[in-house]
Amino acid sequence: MKHLLGYLKDYKKEAILAPLFKMLEASFELFVPLVVAAVIDNGIPSGDRGYTVRMFLLMVLLAVVGLISAITAQFYAAKAAVGVSKSMRNGLFKHIQSLSFSEIDEVGTSTLITRMTNDINQVQSGVNLFLRLFLRSPFIVFGAMIMAFTVDVKGALVFVVTIPLLSVVVFGIMLISMPVFKKVQQRVDKLLGITKGNLEGVRVIRAFRKEQDEINDFNEENELLRNFQLKAGKISALMNPITYIIINGAIIFLMYVGAIRVDGGVLKQGQVLALVNYMSQILVELVKLANLIITVTKAIACANRIEGVFEMQPSIDKCANSSAPTSISKAPVIEFKNVSFMYKDGAEEAVSNIDFSINEGETVGIIGGTGSGKSTIINLIPRFYDATGGQVLIDGIDVKDLNVNDLRNKVGTVMQSNLLFKGTVEENLKFSNPNATKEQMEMALEISCSKEFVDKKEGRLQYMIMQGGKNLSGGQKQRLTIARALVREPRILILDDSSSALDYATDAKLRMGLKKMKNTGALVVVSQRTSSIQHADKIIVMDDGQIAGMGTHNELLETCELYKEIHRTQTR
Repeated sequence: MKHLLGYLKDYKKEAILAPLFKMLEASFELFVPLVVAAVIDNGIPSGDRGYTVRMFLLMVLLAVVGLISAITAQFYAAKAAVGVSKSMRNGLFKHIQSLSFSEIDEVGTSTLITRMTNDINQVQSGVNLFLRLFLRSPFIVFGAMIMAFTVDVKGALVFVVTIPLLSVVVFGIMLISMPVFKKVQQRVDKLLGITKGNLEGVRVIRAFRKEQDEINDFNEENELLRNFQLKAGKISALMNPITYIIINGAIIFLMYVGAIRVDGGVLKQGQVLALVNYMSQILVELVKLANLIITVTKAIACANRIEGVFEMQPSIDKCANSSAPTSISKAPVIEFKNVSFMYKDGAEEAVSNIDFSINEGETVGIIGGTGSGKSTIINLIPRFYDATGGQVLIDGIDVKDLNVNDLRNKVGTVMQSNLLFKGTVEENLKFSNPNATKEQMEMALEISCSKEFVDKKEGRLQYMIMQGGKNLSGGQKQRLTIARALVREPRILILDDSSSALDYATDAKLRMGLKKMKNTGALVVVSQRTSSIQHADKIIVMDDGQIAGMGTHNELLETCELYKEIHRTQTR
């Protein structure tokens, strides 16, 4: 709630004016029963048409001024609610961008999407309704009770009993329903995660004919969500009938007492009608208050979930250490000193005792089985994760002493997932370097072997790529993601199994092109194929999170059984 109140401070004027205009509307509404009572008790019995017309015009005036006040209040409430949701969404997105891979892995993509969409929309609705009703409804309820005392003290005692009883019911239901609504939102997270995974893997699902299994999983989770929503709905549904029973019982009792007092000449008919109207106003406002409480309960639950994301502190400090030394000229470009790393909540270390260095101009290949720690090692270089032990140094400086933005500007990374954004080829290339010249882009296309298929596309650099590169083949996407990294002209280029979809001829051509790169101090290639890395200056063989061998291709064929087995299997 801390962040919600912080964003609401930016709309102080709207947050104050909205409830004030609603109270102004309520004030005029409270006078209506008195005007009606005056017409019944004074105008009609005396036959004074002028008095009746004046009272009628007064009621019209009260209605018009009340309508204008209500519209003004709604305008300010909507402006504040939409503004708060916009600012909160921007702030949440910015905060998510500051989180490291560890925090994002912990929360989950589907949960973050729910926070950005459904939860913030619920908060927007809650703020809107809160600003309109949080003062108006209590003001009407207690105002009606006070006005009832001005009409008849004994009759107003019914209000004194009714209002506390209703308050117990309303707030009791609110306290019971809040935890249930929180569970509903958690099930929404789970359902969204299943949907996201299904849509992303739809081709795999259909290839293995698992549609029915996915439908069953979705239906099962959807049924759980339905059950929680029914439970929350049943609790909330108690609000209206209980309040109606209490209010209608109070009205019946009020009319009974009023009839006796009218018959005794203590009250007039108009005064009894005024008391009944005030009780009816309380009924209407409590129904509104019930809806407000339900909406605000959901909004508070969602705001607390959003607050949970805001409270997550990034494990990586992105600010540079002011006392960090300058680059050491003769130091290796990349150096790992006894590095180990364990994923959050991991049972054991993903990599351990990693020691190697990459000197200026060297190409290093990393190979190993699935889960051996290859990707983990390269994720430590640009500080996607921080090593839990040892040191990772770039040009002799610990990466933890470098500003993250400066560090990542030195590194060009091509990940295993070949993600392209919707836009032109040029826009995708400039994603890594917004100031890239046409010559830089053309050079990157040529080195990455992308030029041959880009030249065949209509518009070349202006060719429109669909979201995720759906209109390109796997090999084309890989080459274009390599070109995107090359446009930056990075000091360190990391290719994480980024040629797996290329044929051997194109892979060989790509390796020849990479030798033409300028300003690149080190090239790190992760691959499953020995042919892609056999010409590297050094090859690191990973096995179960540790280095099983290190050396050139020929050296490893003689000294490393694991590398020899991989190479023999691929060249048999």
